[in-house]
Amino acid sequence: MADSLNLVELKQAVGGTAAAFRCITEYQPAGGPGDKVFPPTYEGGKYATERRFDPARGAAVDCVLLDSVQSQANRMELALLDAWESGRIPLPVVSVSFEKGKLEKNIRVTSLDAPHRLADAILRDSYHGKTLFRESPAGRKLDTVDIHNATALFDLCPTALIFGMWDSTGPKGGLGAKFQRAIVSEIVGYDAVPGVKTSSRIDPLGIQKDKNGTTTIYKADSSIGYRLLEIGAKAAKTDQVVGKEGKPSERNHGNVTPDIDYRRDRNKNLVLDQGRPIPIGGFTISRAVQTTTLSLPALRRLHFPTKPGEVAKPEADATARTALAALGLCAGALAREAGCDLRSRCQLAATTPFAWELLDQPGEAPKKFPLPASSAIELLKGAVAEARKHGFAWSNDPLQLEPSAELLELVVRSQRLAASGKSDSED
Repeated sequence: MADSLNLVELKQAVGGTAAAFRCITEYQPAGGPGDKVFPPTYEGGKYATERRFDPARGAAVDCVLLDSVQSQANRMELALLDAWESGRIPLPVVSVSFEKGKLEKNIRVTSLDAPHRLADAILRDSYHGKTLFRESPAGRKLDTVDIHNATALFDLCPTALIFGMWDSTGPKGGLGAKFQRAIVSEIVGYDAVPGVKTSSRIDPLGIQKDKNGTTTIYKADSSIGYRLLEIGAKAAKTDQVVGKEGKPSERNHGNVTPDIDYRRDRNKNLVLDQGRPIPIGGFTISRAVQTTTLSLPALRRLHFPTKPGEVAKPEADATARTALAALGLCAGALAREAGCDLRSRCQLAATTPFAWELLDQPGEAPKKFPLPASSAIELLKGAVAEARKHGFAWSNDPLQLEPSAELLELVVRSQRLAASGKSDSED
């Protein structure tokens, strides 16, 4: 294995004909081989299962998706956000803060955690000074960006150029700027064997349902929201039970009978397979594999004129593309440094070292580079310093926005609904 990747080698790779940088990492469950892992669930409690070709076995095997491309992108962006907040990396960030007194809790959203990055509706409906962001000098630049002139996006939100962005809610609608993902990552479990999941709870107070109604709970205008009838008393016509039956479990009291969880549709009806309910219980796997690729041709398609109306110069293009490549490698390294705790009961531990492979000349073995997060950060800093010398801004100070009154009020009312438990969440 070669020494850690340096800036000269990165420039050569980006400026040459290499296809991609690739990092393949194998994992086992943190509990050890054979321990159960729980993938993400989709509508109806479904897991994303399929058969894939396994090069280690030379055959197709049953697999389950443990972390999607979209989820992996979010994890890399959050790793960059953490590193930026702690001062480890320089990075342009657009931020909007919701900190008014009427909020149940304060919120800050940035271009690194907004779902649609710089084109997100949260930023669109916020102000830069006294002007709506998209009508401000900075925001208007997004109306003209494309692959031939990506400079404004490079200066405002370079992560959008590696994780992808579609400005579909901007002034041009579906014709808005669209950039493909340059970095793609996912985690897949191989030889996936489904299991079952049980649920139960023992109430330490021993609260029980009484068929005679002595423990039936009724709605009440009190601090806890319910009351009991006097023993032997009959409910009046105006008395309303809590929930459907007034059982203590409506307020999360009482035991939960041990049971097996089954897949249900959106109406909570059991989903059957050949007449049998389908259990939801995670999987055991032989191994998990995380594959991350950074496409260099995707970066070479981007051009960066440094002055309005001018054609991009090769030197400026090469510098900006190198900085983006360094940013992608840094995102991958920082996310791996943060660990692989994907969700409850799905923590993975790496069994192979983190190393990037450069896919260059056809037929040649890829050159491998170890790239720990510390080295990736230095690589990014060096690339950014050169980009600034060529006239690119790459500011490390956030572009701070303020939410519009309408957006703020929408958040306030939504928080109140969530706190009351009466919200009707949309798909």
